[in-house]
Amino acid sequence: MENKIDITENSKIALKNLKTKNPLTHCITNAVTVNDCANAVLAIGGSPIMAYNEEEVEEIVNIASSLVINIGNPSKDEVKSIKKACQHASKINKPILFDPVGVGISKLRNDLSIDLIKNSNITVIRGNMSEIKAIAKLIKPEILESNSSSSGKGVDVAESDIITKDNLKVNGLIVKKLAEELNTIIITSGPIDIISDGDKLYAVENGDDIMPLITGSGCMLSAIIGAYIGANEPLVGGIIASLHMTIAGENAAKYVRENNLGTGTFRQRLIDNLYLITEDEIAKRGNLYEIEIQ
Repeated sequence: MENKIDITENSKIALKNLKTKNPLTHCITNAVTVNDCANAVLAIGGSPIMAYNEEEVEEIVNIASSLVINIGNPSKDEVKSIKKACQHASKINKPILFDPVGVGISKLRNDLSIDLIKNSNITVIRGNMSEIKAIAKLIKPEILESNSSSSGKGVDVAESDIITKDNLKVNGLIVKKLAEELNTIIITSGPIDIISDGDKLYAVENGDDIMPLITGSGCMLSAIIGAYIGANEPLVGGIIASLHMTIAGENAAKYVRENNLGTGTFRQRLIDNLYLITEDEIAKRGNLYEIEIQ
């Protein structure tokens, strides 16, 4: 890819802001990955709080730096808490990260996603390409090309939606148009991450193939982005968060392969490397490109 961007200054500022501010990150995430998300936020320098009870979510949002919503396992009570938290965060202008896990596979997830997008001020949407396409289909189907609609494999990305260099611009155009339509930042995860604020379009080419083989890597990324946007301007925070996560993944995968180990060790080493990453390492190894679409 061409048009590589120098991220030295942004990585230094973003990570310094994160560690200095230690942003309280209010995560309403799913039970499968809640522990991983909390540890990921702690590892990078944030402060996680996982408050689900409808009776206290507004109070927690008041003191939090950001709100992270993950619909991976939405119970009736959790849906009520999610809506209440998002409405209050929007009212008091707290940044919201929305992870639409499995949108497109059930009416519950579709209806909840539409409700949050239309009735809240979502700052960042983070999902895989199947989820982003599902949102586009629900919100404005004409964004999709006639052959680009798809559905995920459960909560995982459909094989046809895995982002590659060959389909990067096609998928990038969908992401950019949807970000523009929703007036939000969209971060689409895959072998190549696609990021857009509706104006500019970026690609992050870091990470490793082993990352999707553990439960929660996407959820952890959403929580990490939530912490970063609680301490930084959202687009810069989202980009540096994606680089932080993917470079940590590369480091963990290298250790696992060199020692002939498996995914359990990778999960542990990923948290270690989230903690160990420096701004200089992000600046040196981060592969961030601007995508030009005619």
